[in-house]
Amino acid sequence: MDTIAIIKALSNETRFKIMEWLKEPEVHFGPQSHMPSDCDFQGGICVGSIAEKAGLAQSVISGYLVKMQKSGLLESKRHCQWTYYRRDEKGIQQFKESIRESL
Repeated sequence: MDTIAIIKALSNETRFKIMEWLKEPEVHFGPQSHMPSDCDFQGGICVGSIAEKAGLAQSVISGYLVKMQKSGLLESKRHCQWTYYRRDEKGIQQFKESIRESL
């Protein structure tokens, strides 16, 4: 785990808000009707929905999400033309423990 990479990812206000929104996706996003009912990616939100809520271009949000995924904050799953993201709770917990131990 790269603690500095996570801190950098969270230093952007929009990326931080995305993490907050994804904590309770059912509150902040509408139903993901294009997600197949047999999909095992509960709580996943498509890039387009996140971009719409953030008010930014989908390409910008995609870049943000990839950065957050690489740092260990998010996990993703692709289905057809949609990519869904959700929080990586295990990675977030490891980050919290790392901060608690080092500071």
